[in-house]
Amino acid sequence: MSSQNSGPEKKLAIRNWQDFAQIIDHTQLRPEATADQIVRLCEEAAEYSFGAVMVNACYVGLASSKLQGSEIRVGATIGFPLGATLTNVKVFEAGEAIKLGAREIDMVMNIGALKSGNRELVLSDIRAVAESVHVQKSLLKVILETVLLTNDEKVLACEISEKAGADFVKTSTGFLSGVATVEDVALMRRAVTIGVKASGGIRTAVDARKMVEAGANRLGTSSGVNIIRELRSLS
Repeated sequence: MSSQNSGPEKKLAIRNWQDFAQIIDHTQLRPEATADQIVRLCEEAAEYSFGAVMVNACYVGLASSKLQGSEIRVGATIGFPLGATLTNVKVFEAGEAIKLGAREIDMVMNIGALKSGNRELVLSDIRAVAESVHVQKSLLKVILETVLLTNDEKVLACEISEKAGADFVKTSTGFLSGVATVEDVALMRRAVTIGVKASGGIRTAVDARKMVEAGANRLGTSSGVNIIRELRSLS
């Protein structure tokens, strides 16, 4: 599966703030998010030329309608934020989001299965969603929730995700205390040849640069506007 900004390049050629904007998934996943906030998210994405917006599945239709005709992709979260739903539920949820206009799916891995040593369940869970998503010409990112994993588990989760056909591995949901770290991004980058998305706690231009230097080729953040404003002021 390939898509704009979805490749496995290990080093990004970031030349200016526009390049940074293109790798940002402008995000609003709060449970209390309103329709007006999603509309504003889309308006900001258009204003700052973000590559994608990331919303909960219930808002995919709204976001897709607001961004119709633009090159900004709509992404939806699946099995979010726990990753503990049944595989067929994740597949159904992803399919419905794609029908509504999503072109990127961020699914949470079955964390408990990984920590239980049930590699086959983790693999089959991701593979089922990946195959369904790819048939519909969309891409899949797998959220590992790194704060809950040991380093060995992080590497294993990365290897399973790539084997299962994921396009990206992603650090965090952003809903727990842990955030993306340079160390985790670098570890994930070494473990896979697919994309690495850093997400959780990325709030400044300095944070964003550190993640890219560590090997991230996508950034998930709700602070994209502030990051781009900072970068603009420095250019």
